[in-house]
Amino acid sequence: MTTRLSVELIPRDAEALLRDAGQVRDHFPLADTLNVPSLMRFPMQGWDAVPLLQPIVPRVVPHIRAIDIDPDGPLPGADVAGLTEILVVRGDPPADLSRRTFPNSSESVIRRYRREAPHLTVYAAFDPWRHAPWREMEAVARKKEAGAAGFFTQPVFDMRMLDLCMGWLEGETVFWGISPVIGPKSRSYWETTNHVVFPRGFDLTLEANIAFAVRAIRAVRAAGGHVYLMPLRVNLAAYLGPIQQALG
Repeated sequence: MTTRLSVELIPRDAEALLRDAGQVRDHFPLADTLNVPSLMRFPMQGWDAVPLLQPIVPRVVPHIRAIDIDPDGPLPGADVAGLTEILVVRGDPPADLSRRTFPNSSESVIRRYRREAPHLTVYAAFDPWRHAPWREMEAVARKKEAGAAGFFTQPVFDMRMLDLCMGWLEGETVFWGISPVIGPKSRSYWETTNHVVFPRGFDLTLEANIAFAVRAIRAVRAAGGHVYLMPLRVNLAAYLGPIQQALG
């Protein structure tokens, strides 16, 4: 299996998204995919970005938040020309309580896509930080039964955790998440929001994060998996360029 490399881009607006995609094309041509979350604080949703991005990087995977899907409404992205893959995530409740959400599970939305939009390959989320491992593996089984073809993981930050999770998901189609953590504010975000436990002595420099990304991509390649990079709070060229050069 050829390893796919994706880069996650935030859809703040069309201009910024196109600029970021151009940087991925120019500085990380190994990337054959972009994945785009749907975030409540921005008007552009992941599926809106597909026609913008496909001329730059042809494979685009928008994220679909299960709690946003109206059971009586259309399925987002189902009719977007050229779209072949989506990622269904549960989604966190909105801070704005006036915003309408729906009590869907990821599994129910995956089933609906498989039933109503069978041309789409549907991925689901895997989060090694959220639950006890046995609970997360039960969720993996439920999502597979619902029709998930594979998984996008929350980022991992050291080789031991990557190796452990690769053992849990052996035989599955997986995009392994890697995200740079530069400085104490970035580390605090992951610890507070996602309950990440970093290894003792974790190096917060850009150079160390680039070195880890290269090691992790090589390990995933050797195992036949895929990778997505989530370059939060970092200059795209400064992060992606050296990774491209090392892997080139």
